[in-house]
Amino acid sequence: MIERLDENKKLNVEEILKDLDKYEPKWRGWHWREADLEGKVGEFTYREISQSLKNSQPLPAARSFAGIDPQPKAVITTEIASGRFEDDLRRMRMAAWHGSDHLMVIRTAGQSHFDGLIEGTPEGIGGVPITRKQVRATRKAIDLIEEEVGRKINFHSYVSGVAGPDIAVMFAEEGVNGAHQDPQYNVLYRNVNMFRSFVDAAVAKRIMSWADMLQIDGAHNANATAMKGYNVMPELMVQHAINAKFSEMVGMKPENIALSTVPPTSAPAPCMRYDLPYAVALRELFDEYKMRAQMNTKYIESCEREATVGHTLNLLISELTSADIQSTITPDEGRNVPWHYNNIHAVNTAKQAFIGMDGLMDMVELRKDGYLPEKVRELKERAVLFLEEMIEAGGYFKAVDSGFFVDSGEYPERNGDGIARKMDGGDAVGTIVKREEDYFAPVCAHFGYNNVLKEYKKACDDIHECTLCNHSKIKYIDELDDNDNVFKRMERVKEDGTVIPEVQWAKDGYVKVTLCLPENEQISEAAALEIGKRMNLKDVEILHKQVLQKAEGTLVEIKGVCDFTPVKRDELVLPKRRKVLGQQQMKDYVKDHPIKVVAATVGEDEHSVGLREVIDIKHGGVERFGIEAIYLGTSCPVEKLVDAAIESKAQAILCSTIITHNDVHTKNMQKLHDLCVEKGVRDKLILVSGGTQVTDEIAKAHGMDVGFGRGSNGTDVASFIIKKLMGLDTEAEE
Repeated sequence: MIERLDENKKLNVEEILKDLDKYEPKWRGWHWREADLEGKVGEFTYREISQSLKNSQPLPAARSFAGIDPQPKAVITTEIASGRFEDDLRRMRMAAWHGSDHLMVIRTAGQSHFDGLIEGTPEGIGGVPITRKQVRATRKAIDLIEEEVGRKINFHSYVSGVAGPDIAVMFAEEGVNGAHQDPQYNVLYRNVNMFRSFVDAAVAKRIMSWADMLQIDGAHNANATAMKGYNVMPELMVQHAINAKFSEMVGMKPENIALSTVPPTSAPAPCMRYDLPYAVALRELFDEYKMRAQMNTKYIESCEREATVGHTLNLLISELTSADIQSTITPDEGRNVPWHYNNIHAVNTAKQAFIGMDGLMDMVELRKDGYLPEKVRELKERAVLFLEEMIEAGGYFKAVDSGFFVDSGEYPERNGDGIARKMDGGDAVGTIVKREEDYFAPVCAHFGYNNVLKEYKKACDDIHECTLCNHSKIKYIDELDDNDNVFKRMERVKEDGTVIPEVQWAKDGYVKVTLCLPENEQISEAAALEIGKRMNLKDVEILHKQVLQKAEGTLVEIKGVCDFTPVKRDELVLPKRRKVLGQQQMKDYVKDHPIKVVAATVGEDEHSVGLREVIDIKHGGVERFGIEAIYLGTSCPVEKLVDAAIESKAQAILCSTIITHNDVHTKNMQKLHDLCVEKGVRDKLILVSGGTQVTDEIAKAHGMDVGFGRGSNGTDVASFIIKKLMGLDTEAEE
């Protein structure tokens, strides 16, 4: 039994899988982030943040801001689709540490076609079949992860297809917090009979309402499917309205209904002129519901940079229109490679953008006249006219039969390329059976007519509670397939002391290599594949290509599987992490034993930022501990640095060297050491070298006492100097 996770140890999936038959969800419903009313994190005051996490991984730049990790107000989604739920659990933990609290598992491509609940844990096809075991194991792992990070985490999947009501019941029983549910999705994109789809949706939505689940619709699929997504904006509003109002009529609370909104265009189109008015129109028409903003996957290609810029533009719209949930789509959509780190990059993009735009609406406002409000009004008028024509045509079912929806013409124009479904056709046609007058089902959260006898307070009293009221009554089914199951998959990758790269599944061995080749696209592609093979990569494929110039060069990214003897963990030489003295201890020592250092960037190097951060009190440098720093500037001759140290009677020299052409950095370090020996002061001075390319090993090999590389700061340097002066072990590790 795992009571809590250890941040320095891997998630033990085998422990998660133990006693699953006895597990019950700790809570149900949806969790919104709690606002941080003070808004104070570190030295900054924020206008719209949520409470901080107990454990988290801050943005890389947080190093310059005392490691702060403020959390945005909006719930942040990450969508996971590795196809193996045991690997998804580990990715979920990574995402939660970076600030995601809406973990969404993409269903298998075929779930919408299933006509019943799947049992066992078969491996997914482009996703995970949502079985009870997988859901239960995931919710159990999330219980531990949310305790570790200090915030409730929402688990989400899909309620779709003919099996929708069955899945909804299982989700309610197992503590799933949110789900996509939209009968129009089944009709338009899965060709489920339209009447059957809406009857199933009524049952499923009623169950979801009982469990207080958040519902997200699927209207956004229209602008991902239409030939010209930016022309279906009026129709999208109608689809949102149909599902939202239908959900309310079934019994859902408005606050548990969320619209899945997707910006309809992307650069190089003038996207803000399309996307922002559409987002504003949705907010004005549907102000009683929540907004879940998602990037439009229609325009994602294989370029990570392009996807990130598109994501960031979308995030600006989310900020301007106060999105409640921010989905994070990654370049994986364009590469068909669901890799761990792209999930984390996307979560960080959302967090970084929202925090960076904190308080934006205190400084800007959307115009009340001109293009924006005029376009908003136009979109709303077109949507209302679309709705009116649908009613005149005989209602939604007649409109679908006539091909009204996903037509690439901007309403009222029609191009005749809409998706048409027949009322008397589709999957499960003719399967709706009217209930008899004495129909009685002994279960709670029942939709429709249920002839509950007067002697019962609730329907399930007849069987002494149903599975919604008594979790122990659930029939738990474990593995059914002897070969295709989680235990066999985990046996193949069990811990054996080796370190193997991975991006999707445990020990899958995949790596990505970026190549810049001075050839045209065709030659570069062929050469990249051959280079990958000569690097001993197996199954080499092209991930991404970008022509830099037709004749001059092409950027190519390849992926492949490492084909070499695995690295043994116990054979690795681990980089040292010195133990740093406490700040007060250092201040007290310097107060009683004044310390002076001289510092400069040596040689022909004009870089000063890194060194100034190490010495300046403003940046948390050595001066904050009372150390006096004499700064000699950039491009400082080594002779001048040594002479200054002798003249000022300094105890240490801080030598910064960044530019490393022709190994200048090592030559300057050696020269500094040799000159100190020549002048007879080497034993009186502590020589400290630093720079992005400097390592402790290189520095010591060229006469330095210590070397500090990328990520080092003034605290590290001050601690080393003080330890050296105190006669303490400078190599002691944390």
